[in-house]
Amino acid sequence: MLGIEAEVGYRRLVPTRASIASVSPLPAGTLSLRTPQSSGPPAPPGRIGLVLGGGGAVGAAYHAGALTALEQDLGFDVRTASVVVGTSAGSLVGTLLRIGVPASDLAALVVGAEALQASPAVVSSLTDRPAFPPLTLGTFLRVPRLPSLAMIIGLLRLSLGQRAIPVGALSMVLPEGREVLGEHLAFLDDREWPEDPLLVCAVRRRDWRRITFGSRAPLPRLSSAIAASCAVPGYFAGVDIDGEVYVDGGAISATNADVLVGHDIDLAVVISPMTGEARRPSAAQAIRDLCRHTLDREVRALEKRGIPTVVIEPGADVVRHMSTDFMSEESSVAIMQEAFFDTGTQIAVNPWLRALSTRRSSTPSSDARGAESGDRRAQRGPDDLSPSVSRRT
Repeated sequence: MLGIEAEVGYRRLVPTRASIASVSPLPAGTLSLRTPQSSGPPAPPGRIGLVLGGGGAVGAAYHAGALTALEQDLGFDVRTASVVVGTSAGSLVGTLLRIGVPASDLAALVVGAEALQASPAVVSSLTDRPAFPPLTLGTFLRVPRLPSLAMIIGLLRLSLGQRAIPVGALSMVLPEGREVLGEHLAFLDDREWPEDPLLVCAVRRRDWRRITFGSRAPLPRLSSAIAASCAVPGYFAGVDIDGEVYVDGGAISATNADVLVGHDIDLAVVISPMTGEARRPSAAQAIRDLCRHTLDREVRALEKRGIPTVVIEPGADVVRHMSTDFMSEESSVAIMQEAFFDTGTQIAVNPWLRALSTRRSSTPSSDARGAESGDRRAQRGPDDLSPSVSRRT
């Protein structure tokens, strides 16, 4: 198991199941790296757009590890991002960042350790809750929904945008979900929308159009917006907001990174749990490839607007722990640990990510955390990095 040890003002990730020295090097082809094309070294970024993709409980665990790596290795406090875009699980993680929960606390909660900055009420709400029922094929084998003409037109509109149409088409006809997210998000009921920009992506069911909550007034209740963004078709019931029913923003894109188009930012950092590559073909990998197709289009749209974009996504060592039951928390600790290591390796070879180290925050002892976790990652060996990198732009 992976534990977290609290020390003076900061925390250290301590793998207790085995020595870090015993962690095997990354095999060739297991690390995905996407960096912007540039004629020279990147300038220190000022305004950061942070995109947090979907992926259920599995994706949330990945976010905890990846964000903690950015915090510890670079001293970059992800809470200070100028704009946060969240889809599905990423919308909840983004909200937690915006209400002051640091990445290292997210990692602590995954392993059941003490959270040093999150409020007791938030910690209790995230940990003292019923587990989600397993997601199985039987979850969806019920009478399908018949899409309306407006929904079909919406799907055709998405096809013009080159999004992952098979995912959207399947989501459109899935039966109404049986699970309700309200009780899991009740701790947000009395919270105002964060002052710093938080954009939450959902899909309006009647015409299958993406709606970005937080981009304009009037703002819905924060808990309702997050519930809508997380309402996986067929599993969760759609969420009614002012007479309109909304479902998971991941029904049209696992990331929705192009929401940042038009925002004044210097660098977009996309954390995408639902892309990445496994070591062998599978149905799950086919879905990842569809999500990657959409993400590639979004990255091109951002870079066309002059916004350099870096994608952090799981390598094969992370993907092997990711269950097709994305609501399962059984492997959360392993996912978080591998995401922490995998992201650290991506940081080591990515100049755009390393440039974030110049944007240090006031988080206590962030320099000590970064140096220490960087030393642990170095035990994988610098020679292990080069053959493992495949560049995509």
